[in-house]
Amino acid sequence: MSAKNLQDVLDAAGDTVGLLRDSQIGAYVYPVVPAEFTNFRREVKAWQKTAVLFDQSHHMVNLWVSGRDALKLFIDTGINSTATFPVDSAKQFVPVSPDGGVIGDGILFRLAEDEFVFVGRAPVANWLTFTASTGYDVDVRKDDRSPSRPYGKPVTRDVWRFQIQGPRAWEVIEKVHGGPLEQVRFFRMGHMNVGGQQVRTLRHGMAGAPGLELWGPYEYYDRVRDTILEAGAEFGIEPAGARAYSCNTLESGWIPSPLPAVYTGEGLRAYREWLPAVGYESTNALAGSFVSDRIEDYYLNPWELGYGSFVKFDHDFVGRDALAAIDPDTQRRKVTLAWNAEDVTTLLASPFDLDGPEYQFFDIPNANYGSSNYDSIVDADGRIIGLSLFTGYSANEKRALSLATIDPDVPLGAEVRVLWGEPNGGSRKTTVEPHEQFAVRAIVSPAPFAAMARETYHQGWRTAAATV
Repeated sequence: MSAKNLQDVLDAAGDTVGLLRDSQIGAYVYPVVPAEFTNFRREVKAWQKTAVLFDQSHHMVNLWVSGRDALKLFIDTGINSTATFPVDSAKQFVPVSPDGGVIGDGILFRLAEDEFVFVGRAPVANWLTFTASTGYDVDVRKDDRSPSRPYGKPVTRDVWRFQIQGPRAWEVIEKVHGGPLEQVRFFRMGHMNVGGQQVRTLRHGMAGAPGLELWGPYEYYDRVRDTILEAGAEFGIEPAGARAYSCNTLESGWIPSPLPAVYTGEGLRAYREWLPAVGYESTNALAGSFVSDRIEDYYLNPWELGYGSFVKFDHDFVGRDALAAIDPDTQRRKVTLAWNAEDVTTLLASPFDLDGPEYQFFDIPNANYGSSNYDSIVDADGRIIGLSLFTGYSANEKRALSLATIDPDVPLGAEVRVLWGEPNGGSRKTTVEPHEQFAVRAIVSPAPFAAMARETYHQGWRTAAATV
């Protein structure tokens, strides 16, 4: 009998870790947007030197929620406080499982008193959709991400979504708008004119510099994009392709794809029976040198991901008791690892070394070869002291970097080693070939790593609680 839901898939596999480590889904794809418009180095440098246009129209889910119980849905599922959450503001929203493991995160916009949209990856959108069906008086509409490989078929969404970021972003924004525009507070919404059309905006700072996220009906996608690029030409604006896009998180410190903590626990059985047999949770590719027999060892709590200050016990929410039992001072913390240039050069040169060992391929600028990436961080004695979770290359910093969570007693400036590559020659993933592991030296560094991001982010954005 074929599997009808995620629980059936897990029961049939009998080994959740093995199921996900051998996933055949391939590498994570940012859909529709071209890989490069010029080259990824030039596009990456633009968000620190001039301005960049990020196209976020395709790779995230829009989950529209409205109705009498809309706010209650987010209060009951989020670790965030909603004591202050006015209309025309947004929060970085984080739900956890009953046992306290993070399911994912994304941006929650409050569009009107009883109208919201959540924008992020599938795990949180799925969890909210399921929870809404358990007795909430709400209407939910899911605008799913664009297909990874459209094969020439027309793609459409509810809205286009762009970000204009960089030191010259505001000059671009005011030229597009046709005059001065109020710089609303961080994570507050406003309006601006684009090509004669009024659109909504969010004061943002994903690349660390001032800027806005803006969105509107998808039918105007081409006109809006062309208007922004034409207006921004004199200020050096660059459209960012899919290769450049993933680099901003390395500099800004956001860990985008932890494994959703939903595969175990009797309290989530009904959810797993609701999830489809073929979906994000069942095909998610788990990658890296960290291997455990227990899928629970891949779950991460809010403190480990840098969301500890988001946790507010001023309301009841799923996972509250589990989080209340955690001592924050003993938890791993989020850091950036700056990889040793000599060791990275060895990895990059290995495909051309006819007589040397073969290592897991290190791609540039995005070196991740799974959907959720877990590489062991070890000390001089080989003891695992943390997990490296997202790896790549920053053209601004001219470094290989990874975002990680590490034991609380490991200081900034310490040298550690990241085990690159999978044990026993690898797994059955399509992105892996037989290889040897390589221990890469790395320096424990701040998150965000980029000075611009550290110095200009509003307190709370991706490092502490984004308050409004």
